[in-house]
Amino acid sequence: MGAPLYKQIAQQIKEEISSGKWNEGEAIPTELHLSELYKASRVTVRQAIKQLVDEGLLEKIQGSGTYVKEQKIEHNIFELVSFTEEMRRLDKEPVNKVLYFQLIQPDDHVRRMLRLGEDDQVFYIRRQRLVDDIPYVLEDTYLPVSLFPNLSYQIMTGSKYDYIEKEVGTKIKESFQEVIPILPDEEIAEALKITRDKPILKIQSYSLFQNGTVFEYSENHFRSEEYKFTLRASRP
Repeated sequence: MGAPLYKQIAQQIKEEISSGKWNEGEAIPTELHLSELYKASRVTVRQAIKQLVDEGLLEKIQGSGTYVKEQKIEHNIFELVSFTEEMRRLDKEPVNKVLYFQLIQPDDHVRRMLRLGEDDQVFYIRRQRLVDDIPYVLEDTYLPVSLFPNLSYQIMTGSKYDYIEKEVGTKIKESFQEVIPILPDEEIAEALKITRDKPILKIQSYSLFQNGTVFEYSENHFRSEEYKFTLRASRP
């Protein structure tokens, strides 16, 4: 006995999406058109659509229609989680590729953000944050040598926050972030595997320990095809 007709139609719609015929964010044909296309009743088509809405592949927008749901990662800037934690929540296994690991004298901007003295040095680390060989984020991080004298290249191939909280043994309190839309320079575009005319989101942030010490300044460049930033505002 074969699968019910609505499940067969749902599978055909999935194949249309995976083949690229219907793209993310695009409206699918009307129920009437689909019923004619698949030679089924509108009730059956409606069941198929409901199944795909429940699976998160489609979304219905009241008064507008049914759309292929964008499968972008929703990054909650009100929650301080690492890239590794964020990906593992989504059952994805991240990879951190360290492009630069250098001991440097910071420029005035970085020194000011980290509240450092004239002679203080920092570790500068640039990492590609990848999932399935796709670079989602390019991260530039500056960490004071005085706080992390044992930091190494190998440590930065893992989770930075895991290292800080579990190995250094210091609790992280909060992060202050500024979101800036930019066009990437040549090096950033190459690292994210995008063209230079593709807008990205840059987040500048500094993070504090529970005792108020600023321990990190970072500039994260998010690939816009993979991420969307949603904010929820409530009326007082």
